[in-house]
Parts: sequence; structure tokens; C-alpha cells
Amino acid sequence: MTRRFPGGAALVCVGAGTFLFCLLTLATPRRQAPLSQAIRDREGNLLGAAVAADGQWRFPPGRAVPERFAVAITAFEDKRFYLHPGIDPLSLARAAAQDIASRRVVSGGSTLTMQTVRLLSGNPARTFGEKVREAVLAVALELRYTKRDILELYAGNAPFGGNVVGLEAASWRYFNRSPDSLTWAEAATLAVLPNQPALVHPGANRDRLGEKRDRLLGRLLALGAIDPGEYRLALAEPLPDKPWPLPRLAPHYLDRNRDRGGPVDTDIDRALQVRVTEILERRSARLAASGIKNAAALVIETKTGAILAYAGNTGMDRENRGDSDVDMIRAKRSSGSLLKPFLYGAMLDAGLLLPRQLVVDIPTRIGSYKPENNVPVYQGVVRADQALSRSLNVPAVRELREFGIAPFLDVLRRSGFTTFTRPADEYGLPLILGGGECTMEEAARAYAALMNRAVGYRQVAGAENGERLPESPLSRGAAYLTLKALVAGTRPEEEALWESWASGRNIAWKTGTSYGNRDAWAIGTTPSYTVAVWVGNATGEGRPELKSATTAAPALFDIFSLLPQSAWPGEPEAELERVRVCSRSGYLAGPNCDETETGLKPLRATSAHPCPWCRPVSFSPDGAWRATAEDLASLGPGTFPLIQNRFVLPPVLEWWYVRHAVNYRALPPWIPGHKGGSVESDLSIAFPEEGTNAYIPVELDGSPGALILQAVSRDRESVLYWDLDGDYLGDTREYHEMAVRPKPGDHLLTVTDSGGRSVTRRFRVLSENE
Repeated sequence: MTRRFPGGAALVCVGAGTFLFCLLTLATPRRQAPLSQAIRDREGNLLGAAVAADGQWRFPPGRAVPERFAVAITAFEDKRFYLHPGIDPLSLARAAAQDIASRRVVSGGSTLTMQTVRLLSGNPARTFGEKVREAVLAVALELRYTKRDILELYAGNAPFGGNVVGLEAASWRYFNRSPDSLTWAEAATLAVLPNQPALVHPGANRDRLGEKRDRLLGRLLALGAIDPGEYRLALAEPLPDKPWPLPRLAPHYLDRNRDRGGPVDTDIDRALQVRVTEILERRSARLAASGIKNAAALVIETKTGAILAYAGNTGMDRENRGDSDVDMIRAKRSSGSLLKPFLYGAMLDAGLLLPRQLVVDIPTRIGSYKPENNVPVYQGVVRADQALSRSLNVPAVRELREFGIAPFLDVLRRSGFTTFTRPADEYGLPLILGGGECTMEEAARAYAALMNRAVGYRQVAGAENGERLPESPLSRGAAYLTLKALVAGTRPEEEALWESWASGRNIAWKTGTSYGNRDAWAIGTTPSYTVAVWVGNATGEGRPELKSATTAAPALFDIFSLLPQSAWPGEPEAELERVRVCSRSGYLAGPNCDETETGLKPLRATSAHPCPWCRPVSFSPDGAWRATAEDLASLGPGTFPLIQNRFVLPPVLEWWYVRHAVNYRALPPWIPGHKGGSVESDLSIAFPEEGTNAYIPVELDGSPGALILQAVSRDRESVLYWDLDGDYLGDTREYHEMAVRPKPGDHLLTVTDSGGRSVTRRFRVLSENE
């Protein structure tokens, strides 16, 4: 009687399961070889690469194998690849018979799967034991991966001659195109190379390479993979010559990603990258004659911040590259006037400004600091939105003084700028004119965030690295009004050519030129795209010809011409409040403003100040003179002054304003015999302003400098008499300036006109130690 073991079946099952588990979990050999650093575009195509640490061109496996190469390699190396489980008994038997007949190893009988195991193991010595190991691991590999996965592993690790490893590197090195674009002849050439990679070298081996390629093409014809026409065309194609250099379409972006360990998939649009680079190179070549050697541009998707084109510098293909290796997109440079829109928007939110409000534009000195407009023309007063679109410096400096440097630095940091790290007093008021440094990328992202706020987009992570744009600290209403000023505002004369083009394409744009003509900026944004351009010298050398309107702005609009046009965002009515404003001053309408219109302000902004310049004025009955009731008393009873509300600027502002504003109605002179007593002033001190701390520098020749005092009288015939601390200085006519050299300390200036009216001003002269 046969004895039965009830646990026998269980033991068999356990044993089989253990064997299967070992196969499934057997560690697939992984070759820890260094990889080439590479970047790919949004479609997965190679943009640029750097050789790996061991000198090899090697990209990681995992890319989908093109069908032509898959057909060619299986036809050449393993015709039953899709039928066997990793080992092919027929191939092994055939190889054994050939080896016995030849009394040497002439065929190994390895399948593609076994070859993949061998490649991943680092090509160990060929022994019987190694062959058994490869066979076992091949079965394990087949259990764990699909056939397509195994082809990808093989294609990513196979040698293709010289220092080229992997199909992707080979395709670019030998044919200067991606694997997906290979012809049948090219796919067949690469299919036969891993078997004998030395065949790619020039010389007699090339004949053998051609023979093997053509033989494989004949096999493909026999299998029906190609038709006779394709076969004839493939035979006529030449073999590869010397290797091509790999693409260098975004070299600075490649360098930027060197520390990320292997190829990086980006959002870059290949065609756009090529065109942007061409535009910069063409314009940079023209500017080189003027000593302007570098340029850079960045294009991002406004909503996500995804980088679509990254041209970090020009001249990378020149024989003498100079400073072309410097990535100007990440370099810290003077911001020029790029920060003005953020100050404008912050002042709208703070209730300190309205878009049409007149702001002061006169020669200004604040302490020892004397800002000047880019063009030495002053209008007295100008609309705030036009001061922004025309990039006037004096209004911006005066606005920053009112808003505060420290609060503005907070706005900048919350807008995404990380480079403004010094205390407020170290930047001072020059901050708004380029007294601080920023990077192109942060500036572009801050402008994109401003547009996203105006449109109402919420934060969206970019496809690349999950990067997020900063969230603008401005309200949606303020962001909209700021960009509205930049898209439709009046431009300076040198930018007038671009004004209608940009407004027609709904581009909000800003230019900026740094002090000393070292940096020329232009940034434009739409709801779809944001473009930034920098032109200059990476060394920081300034050039008189370096002006944003003639260097950076043309490149900006060349790039925008490549992009689809975007619709301008609709007015965010729920985030704006309609208010009555004075038609003349742009301030909130006061009780004396006879002409008003509807204006806009951010919904949550505090109420701005009412109009300070519309007030009642007393005239003679015929309006020819200014006169009080007391002046008219001598004309007899019943003669009363004519009272009218008029828009009247202070004399110092009016003196500049009347040169440009033909519709401004200046006040007539006082009636002869005027007895005084008017509350209005026809006299004002332009400099120093009340409470000024002035520093008197030493001249270049070492002589003591002077403080230039300035005053303005509405009566152009008036004589002004100057007094400082009780000491008479002299008188002036028509142009009222007086040079003085007061000692350090507090001083009181008194100016009196020929009618007996006087004004005073207190100021302080700083010593060298203050």
C-alpha cells in the first residue's frame, strides 16, 4: 500500500510559488552609468545636451521606441522576439550547432531580452555560466516587463559606436534628427550597429556597414515591412559621415538644469525657441557695431508661468563668444523703470492716486538727490496714468516719497522679487529708477502675476517642476487699471512708432533704461503670454546708444509678432468703483469743480483727496482783472466782484504747465491799486521744499559748491527780493534763482515780491558727517 503525504501537494505548490516569486522579484540588473544632461521640448524632442561624466553620450532608457526601429531591430537581431519568453530554444540550438561545426563561438543565440540583460549588467565576460545567468534573468525580465518596455531598455543602453550609447543619442549624432524622424535606411543602419558598433567609423568597415544595412533592408522587403519603392529609395540613401553636434537650441537653459540629474522635460516650444533666438541674434549683430554685445529674451505662458522660450544670451555660436556664456535671464541687473507699474498700482489701492489725477512734474531736488526725466522736458503737472506710460522719472520719485520706501519694498517682495534684500534707507528714492537689482525671470513673472490678477486667474502650477507664479499683492481693480495705463497710454516720442501696434494687439508693455545706459529693458504681457527682453553688455559697460526704445522694444514686438493675439480682459466691474472726478485735475470732485466726469478706483481703496486746485476766484465785473470787493469799492455802490470757480495751479506748477497746455486759462493780473488781502498766493518757492535736508557737494575742481534756490511768481514783471536768515541776498527778475553757500545747520529763506507779498521756507544744510 502506497503511503500518501497529505502535505506533499502543498509543498509542491509552495516550491513552485517560491520559484515564481524569485523570478518575479529577481533584481533586474541596472547599470549605474552616468547620464548626459539634456533638455527636451514640450513634444519630447531634444533641445540640447551635454556629454556624461564618463565622456559618453548616454540618455536614460524609457523613451518610446519608434516603430521603424522596432521592426528593423527585431528583424535583424531576434525575429521571434514577440513569441518567445526571453529565451529562444531554436536560436540556442542553431547557435550550438554552428559553434560545434566551426569549433569556435560564432553565434551566441542570445535574444534581444538576453542582450538587454547583458547590457544592463555592464557587458561581463562571455562564459557558459554567464549565459545561463542571462537566460534566467531574461525570463524574469519578460515576466516583469512588456515587450515594448524591453525594447526601450535595449534601445536606451545599446552601443552605437564611438562614445554614443542609446538610440536617441545615436539618432542625433549620426543623422541630426530625433528617432521618430528616422527613415527606413537610417533605422536599418542603427539596427545593425549594436552588433558591431565599430562599423560606423570611416574606412573599409563602412563597406561592411553598407552591406549589412542593405541586407537588412532586403529582409524588411521580404517581410512586407516596406514596399519596393521604399526599398529602392532606402538603398540610395548615403551612410552617415562624421557625427553631428547635438542640438544647442537653449544652451543657457541646459546649464540651468545641470544639477537635476539627467534629461529634463520642459515646456519650451521648439519652433518658438528657434525664432526668438534668430530675432535676438539678428538684432544683436546690428548693435555690436555700437559696442552693444549681448541680448536675452524670455517668453512664458502668463497663466501658468511655463517657460516657452529661453534665450539667455546671444553670440553662443560666434568664434569669439566673449561673455555669451553668462545667462542674462538669471543675472541681477539694474531694474531701470520696470518697477513703476507696481508703485502705481499700490498707490491706487492705498487711495493716494487716481488714474487721471494730475501729479507734479517739475525739476525736483530732494536733499542731495536730483532726479531727472529721460528727456529734460517738464510739464508742471501730468496725468498719473500718462506719467506711467511715458515713464516719467520725477513723478515716480515724488510718488515713492509719498508712498514710502519700506512699504514699497514689501509690495515688491510680495510680487515675487527676491533680490531686494537691503534696508529701505540703503535704497532710498533711486530705487524706483533702477537703484536696485532684479532678474529678468522674476520681473517677467511679476508682470504675468499682475495680468493674472487683472484677469481673475487663480494661481496655477506650471507644467515644468510644478512652479507657481507669485500672487500679486494688488487688488484686481488696481491691477486692471495699471495694465490699462500700459496698454493704451500715451508714449514718449521715441516709442510712438510702437504705440498703435501694441495697443492694437492688446499688449501692456513697459520699457526701462538703467542709469549710465547699461541696461535696456522691455516687458510686455497679455492674458496668454508674457515676454521680457534685455539688451546691453554682460560686463556692465554702458553705451550712449543703449536705449530701450531703440534696442529692447523692437525685439519685444518682433517676438510678440510670432505669438497669437490675445483678447484684452474685460473690466472687472465688481472690483471697481465709479466716482465723480474733476475733469481738470483728475482728483475726486470737490464743491468748486464745475466740470466733472466719471472715473474709476479700486473698490476697497480709501477715498482720495478732493480736488485742491479748483477754487472760487474774485474778478472785476468784466473779468479783465482779479479784484476784491475792497478794490471795487472806489467804483461806486452796486459794483460787486464777479465770483467764478477756476482751475488754478500754484505758481511753480503753472510756470511749467502753461508751456504745454494751450487750454489753460491763467489768471489775469490784479486790478491797478489792488490793496492786497487775498488768500491766494502768486508767489512760491520751488526749491528747497519745506523741511528739505540739503547737502552741498564740493565741485570737481575742489572749490566749494553752491545751493541753487528757486522761486516762481505768477506776475512775470515782478521783482523778487531774497533774504536768508535775515541777511539780504539780492533781487532777481524773470528767472528767479539764487546761488548761496550757507553753513551746515537750520535756515529760514524769505522771498518777497514787488507787491509786498512774501513766502518763507525752512530747510537744513547737512554737514559732511550727517
